[in-house]
Amino acid sequence: MRRPPVRRAWAGVRRASAAVVAAVAAALLLTSCAGQESAASQAPPARSAEQGGTEGGRTPAAGSGGAVAALDRSVPQKVAIPSLGVSSGLETLGQNGDGAMTTPKNPDLAGWYEPGPTPGSRGPAVIAGHVTWNGADAVFKKLKTMRAGDTVEVTRADGKTATFTVDRVEEYPKKEFPTLEVYKNIDHAGLRLITCGGEFDADRHYYKNNVTVFASMTGVA
Repeated sequence: MRRPPVRRAWAGVRRASAAVVAAVAAALLLTSCAGQESAASQAPPARSAEQGGTEGGRTPAAGSGGAVAALDRSVPQKVAIPSLGVSSGLETLGQNGDGAMTTPKNPDLAGWYEPGPTPGSRGPAVIAGHVTWNGADAVFKKLKTMRAGDTVEVTRADGKTATFTVDRVEEYPKKEFPTLEVYKNIDHAGLRLITCGGEFDADRHYYKNNVTVFASMTGVA
């Protein structure tokens, strides 16, 4: 059964100074995730030459207490969050003509931001998902309930499954979203799960906040 069309009003993305984020061509910020109760994400930087490759022992899982070597770049296929009962295939997300990150077309699926690192490679990989859709719960409805120590598993095209441990969960007003903190270059394999949060403005079809889960890779199977 086809879902009814969703009216959207995604705010534009603005590029941050390249001097602020070293070796990153652009730091992009999506300040709105509007729509018929849709959820969205902040748009991260494009993958730099320093992200996405194998880095041997130089990839400690910050905040996790472990040291896990980053993997080569490989497209993610599935994300699982045991504590939330979430298991989702992944759409591939890119950018619109105005630089805004695209969002998953299916509210039951999360999406991986393709210009950024792949989950398991060095850098902050980004997976975004909707929180609600036409009044119904979507894939990341419960994302804000995650806690430090929870795990996220990402299955990759190379047959490996990268396990991430949550370091912290934050909720930011869109107007105060810390773009650099979320998307800055890091020396390990990290993951950012992002959706909308806060109070929903039904008149504007707009969530006021963004929920961001920070996690670090702590295992590979």
